[in-house]
Amino acid sequence: MQTLQRVEFRHFHMFGAIGGGARGFNMATPRVGNLQGHYRCIGSIDVDAAANRDFARMTGVPATTLDMFDRDQYRAFWDKEPPADWREATAADVQRAAGGERPHVVFLSAPCKGFSGLLAESKSKTDKYQALNRLTLRGVWLMLEAWSDDPPELILFENVPRIATRGRHLLDQICDLLRAYGYAVAETTHDCGEIGGLAQSRKRFLLVARHMEKVPPFLYEPDKTSLRAVGDVLGRMPLPGDLRAGPMHRVPSLQWKTWVRLAFVKPGGDWRSLNDLAVANGHLRDYLVVPEMHAGVMGVRPWDAHVGTVTGNARPVTGAFSVADPRFSQSAKWNDGQALGVRRWTEHTGTVAGQQGPGQGAYSVADPRHGGPAKHSNEFRIVPWDDAACAVTSAHGSGQCVADPRRAGPSFGKYAVTPFDAPSGTVISGSTTGQGAFAVADPRQCHPQPSGDLPGGMPTADQKLVAMIRAIDGTWHRPFTTLELAALQSLVDPEDSWVPWQLDGESDQAWRERIGNAVPSLAAKSIAEVMGETLLLAMTGETFRLSAQPIWVRPLAIAISVDSSIEAV
Repeated sequence: MQTLQRVEFRHFHMFGAIGGGARGFNMATPRVGNLQGHYRCIGSIDVDAAANRDFARMTGVPATTLDMFDRDQYRAFWDKEPPADWREATAADVQRAAGGERPHVVFLSAPCKGFSGLLAESKSKTDKYQALNRLTLRGVWLMLEAWSDDPPELILFENVPRIATRGRHLLDQICDLLRAYGYAVAETTHDCGEIGGLAQSRKRFLLVARHMEKVPPFLYEPDKTSLRAVGDVLGRMPLPGDLRAGPMHRVPSLQWKTWVRLAFVKPGGDWRSLNDLAVANGHLRDYLVVPEMHAGVMGVRPWDAHVGTVTGNARPVTGAFSVADPRFSQSAKWNDGQALGVRRWTEHTGTVAGQQGPGQGAYSVADPRHGGPAKHSNEFRIVPWDDAACAVTSAHGSGQCVADPRRAGPSFGKYAVTPFDAPSGTVISGSTTGQGAFAVADPRQCHPQPSGDLPGGMPTADQKLVAMIRAIDGTWHRPFTTLELAALQSLVDPEDSWVPWQLDGESDQAWRERIGNAVPSLAAKSIAEVMGETLLLAMTGETFRLSAQPIWVRPLAIAISVDSSIEAV
């Protein structure tokens, strides 16, 4: 039996954020023959101090807070001069951030906001975002200068796919710079969900640079797997709102009209599902949102069964506070025996008695005429806007919702609801219900703590609260909790989520932004595995390895495997 020989590889992170990628590298255990590799993180640089504190908690290694703008970039981004104590970062600062050690692998995940399709093209061309985009080139240059005498074996540069078009001029300069330092370079895209076995689809751009003198073998792609269902992850976590999981697992408080929108969105669809609702004369024809209380609105108890809890609001319309009484007598003065009776429009009515309330007899009528919207109704209506049929976007008074045609532009999947057995969309830094598929059709019997004071009827349209509306498909359409987003990013193991896990600070918005900016740990682990195998092959002197996996990345694979002269061909 062979004895395993442990080999250590050091990794360093530029723009390391909260440490999702670094955590994934630490989890990797590549192996070739009797060589067993393991990774040790030697540091990170990021401008966000809170993210750096998170990095230290996730990796056990301190991160350095450092602004990597040059002076011109600082002025362009902030539209002002830097403070007196500010100075430009240098290669020596990068060396100090790594504790004076040299890494085998450097991972760069520069700010992607200026390249993202979520930012308008016109805005991305402003001086502010062009300065932010240039951090990509400056970060690579600082890193190469820091270890110019002993370059890292492998470099990974990760960003959004649109950098290949919006940042083409910067990528060309980065590739030229890397080649000048002795690297073979390849550009590719991948889905973090497929290589990390995640429950989300997260397509990313990845530039891979291999130092040709130090690492002659091919670099192979990680194995790909099918995307998992969100239920595979969420089903192993506490129910949303369970305080045992900590404040990051609270159900977001949304406006009432947003809860209603989500309830009518089909699982797997987005706000355009609302176009399928039947609207007749300004009214939502087929559905009505009513409270769910005490085993059903207007519930009737059997004579031989027990009754539910008697509350201070025990009326027939608020629950099962009626009984099927077998002692009925025709002598009772109930006007044809029809308490709460409704007469047809084409029939006669019963005797008009001294007590003529709806509860005393058949003193209601099915009126086919439309008399206009009731002013004091809890009925939810979708009001046409010049006969438009678009997303519900605003509300007035007692639940009237307007179909506003001004929301008919690009949606990016706004108010989308993910089925429990399907993968999620990409977790982004703005992961709110209005930004994409960040809600789920949860089939579990959840009972969240309600919020908001609702005396005397339904909430107002803009009132923020935690609500449970049982949707048409019988599930609870609700937003992901912040902790669930972290689990979808594989930043926290669902099995460990019963123990409170929290990022720095107390702001859900800040937490979600940092979670969305993170590299999924399991995706980084898969990348680190194949990179570790490549490094181990280089140690053994191998220059070729037969593998069932495609070379990373064809058609550049043959060129980057030999030398720069053949690469040019």
